[in-house]
Amino acid sequence: MQILQYLINGISIGSVYAIIALGYTMVYGIAKMLNFAHGDIIMVGAYISFCVTSYLGLPAWVSVVAAVAVCTVLGIVIEGLAYKPLRGTPSLAVLITAIGVSYFLQNAAQLIWSSSPKNFTSVVTMKPISLAGGKIVVTGEVLLTVAACILVMVGLTLFTSKTRTGKAMRAVSEDRDAAQLMGINVNQTISTTFAIGSALAAVAGVLLCSTVPTLQPTTGSMPGIRAFTAAVFGGIGSIPGAMLGGILLGIIETFSKAYLSTQFSDAIVFSVLIVILLVKPAGLLGKQIQEKV
Repeated sequence: MQILQYLINGISIGSVYAIIALGYTMVYGIAKMLNFAHGDIIMVGAYISFCVTSYLGLPAWVSVVAAVAVCTVLGIVIEGLAYKPLRGTPSLAVLITAIGVSYFLQNAAQLIWSSSPKNFTSVVTMKPISLAGGKIVVTGEVLLTVAACILVMVGLTLFTSKTRTGKAMRAVSEDRDAAQLMGINVNQTISTTFAIGSALAAVAGVLLCSTVPTLQPTTGSMPGIRAFTAAVFGGIGSIPGAMLGGILLGIIETFSKAYLSTQFSDAIVFSVLIVILLVKPAGLLGKQIQEKV
């Protein structure tokens, strides 16, 4: 029964990683860049939710809507000010800029909210469900996180395959120049991608702090790195791959902490990633792209 409890916990934290990884994989798949500031947008979303509930006393659902709205605007502003001027420059310049934006958000959060940890009140009010005579406990946070992960993945899949904007995203992902020749506004499409990714980061931040109720400016750093690992693990650029990679990463992390070592759990996770990439360099569900020279 204990193994089943660990499995449930692993799926729960893995679902959070999957939602974050979906933001990573969308931005990379369409803009072909690694937005390392994504983890800090998670932190901003969690702080906005905290302020709305703790300082303004508004309901939890209002705090989630506010977090999504603020992070969506923040994602568009960051893309417009920091990344758009670098369109067409070497990828190293964009990568360094992304790291700079990450540090800027962390230090801004420290100035606004201080570096002291804050107790985050969970947005979930559902009572835990006890199974097998109380040996297995499924909390409301677990149910909400898994449900949100499934809904987000299905919604993004339908969005990218059925809507006009989603098809434009796929076209830009395949060939940016050809898409522009066909009349697609590439800049607007990339901005929309950042808006969606940042909105997902806000949701992930609220769910993460509902599960682990401690909030500080570095809250999103390590989950962001793990989620990026999950995106690479599943195949960066693939929406189902991001979900699969996130859940598998959460399960591996939980079981390694439970049965091997809490101190070396990260090393174990990254070791598994290295093995997977040696066997499948494009990730579990990624496509191997051949480039003409």
